[in-house]
Amino acid sequence: MKTEAIRNFYINEEQSVYLLSHHDAKKHRQWLNICIKQLTNLGYSQVEMIGSGAFGFVFAGLDERKRPWVFKFSRITLAQSVRDRLEDEAYMLSQVDNPLVPKFYAFERIKKQGILMMARATGEDLEKVSLKKGRFSAAAITRLALQLRNVLIDLRNHKNGISPQPMVHGDIKPSNLVWDETTQGLSLVDWGSSVYAQIDSNGEPISSNFMDLMSGDLSTTNARMGDVYFIGDEQMSGAKSSPRFDEQGVASTLYALASAQSCRFGAQVIPVCSLGLPMELAKVIDGMLSKDKVIRDGAGDYFMRNMPAMAKAYLPELNLAEHVRANIPFWFGNDEELPDTVVYSSRKQFLRQADHNQQLLDVNDAQLDRYYKEFLFDTGDTEKAFLASISRLAKYPVVGGLSFHWKEESLFVESSLIMHDESLGHAFSQAVNNTVMLAQGIHQKGLFKCCLFDARKTIQLERDGTGAFKFEQLPELNYEVMNLKSAEVTRPHSYFEDGKDPDEQLQLPKKVIKCVFELNQIHHTGCIIFEALPDRMKIHHYYRLLDGTKEAQFKRLLNKMMQYAVSITDVGVAGFMKLPYKNTREFALCDRQPDFFYPKDPKRFGA
Repeated sequence: MKTEAIRNFYINEEQSVYLLSHHDAKKHRQWLNICIKQLTNLGYSQVEMIGSGAFGFVFAGLDERKRPWVFKFSRITLAQSVRDRLEDEAYMLSQVDNPLVPKFYAFERIKKQGILMMARATGEDLEKVSLKKGRFSAAAITRLALQLRNVLIDLRNHKNGISPQPMVHGDIKPSNLVWDETTQGLSLVDWGSSVYAQIDSNGEPISSNFMDLMSGDLSTTNARMGDVYFIGDEQMSGAKSSPRFDEQGVASTLYALASAQSCRFGAQVIPVCSLGLPMELAKVIDGMLSKDKVIRDGAGDYFMRNMPAMAKAYLPELNLAEHVRANIPFWFGNDEELPDTVVYSSRKQFLRQADHNQQLLDVNDAQLDRYYKEFLFDTGDTEKAFLASISRLAKYPVVGGLSFHWKEESLFVESSLIMHDESLGHAFSQAVNNTVMLAQGIHQKGLFKCCLFDARKTIQLERDGTGAFKFEQLPELNYEVMNLKSAEVTRPHSYFEDGKDPDEQLQLPKKVIKCVFELNQIHHTGCIIFEALPDRMKIHHYYRLLDGTKEAQFKRLLNKMMQYAVSITDVGVAGFMKLPYKNTREFALCDRQPDFFYPKDPKRFGA
């Protein structure tokens, strides 16, 4: 691997490139091109970026023999101690010899830049597969459970010479499992959180020799934080590393794929026993997700011991339920270009309400941002799962809005969702239904609202040295027209309607608010969010006019609103959301979905 041609690399924090400033977006594209050019100069072809995260980014390419390789770079903006983790990852990967793990090739360091080279896992990660197909079948979950159990056995049996030295992956989750449909092959990738286990599954210290036990600091953990959506309580709390960590990752992964969610936190409201799996396997996974360590460890032991026998079950595909219908309606749009969906919600206010220990009362917004990113350890699991389900909706090409209102014994949901890919309708219906079921499991009184908009259509206006906005021609707000019969005007749905929201720090000019109220008299749906920053303003929006006879008036009001918006001098965020119908859906609160297992005799169902 020639290294002299490689220079320092840097990629911006991952977000929709359409929300970056013009300068940052240009810089982002330049660095992408530099990385691709440098790898191409080294003789690799079909070079492409395939992923990025908080610690680095990943490119793939083919060598001269058309073999696929992956190149993982650490971010040079990180502290040296953090960048060194890539070399640790390279070492741990080099220790693994398993057909389900991509082969390590080399680690190079060029100046400050670490580069890990390994074989490429072919296929698509299971998070992406889940988003396309929705809930995995009982047979698919059972096959995957056996494969993952066998990987855990291999990691536990790892030796350093003749001495036992079990390994912990530390970040098992759907997006770190790559599935190749053509070969039915599975690969476990991303070993950045992997370490040698300090204690075994019984909690006893592990050491390769007696002197390690005598000299080692047995009170200090070497554990690394995996994805907080999937790791278990011990790893989250910084306990000493153990094979139990990976048991938890496997249980979380199987639960997420069986339920079509993107986290483990919904298991109290949507338990594994409600997902149509064989009873024995469902109860084992539920046990592995238990809050009780004794139950959790017992279920993990049972899983490791009995999964080969459970995998022998006859599990043909069955149509046990009718075609999945969404509990709240959505429509299909016909845009040729799919939206790059981003969600904006009143989640901070929601999390303040969910903060049972009242630890956030004195936290200002900047601190709360950071606290939220560290995932609010004291927020209930169901609230976390609900927020994760909202984020999952935004992984689909959808625009619109949702409003959840909890009262004494009921949940009221108002919605307007336009989905732009009919092939994803089945999976999206399950994602919507999960969101509703998780909301039914929340008992706090309050309101949660979110807008889903297309980042491609976000308008960005830069400020000059005086703070005034620079533009040659005032941009126009996009909208669609869809004529509906029996148009019905409903009340305005704004982020201001229920009193001041802590998220809404921006004081809008009164003329802007007047335009919003005038727009409210015209039958439409949509949202507008003003995000005013010191150097620029981003205007996120989505509008759909439902009364074509009022188009001229509608367009005139949108243009007026933009003219008044450029007089904003303050910094902050403010927004309005408009839902089109008086079609509030009412749902009873429900702590736990009922049991539903795969039938003991599938032949009765025509299998």
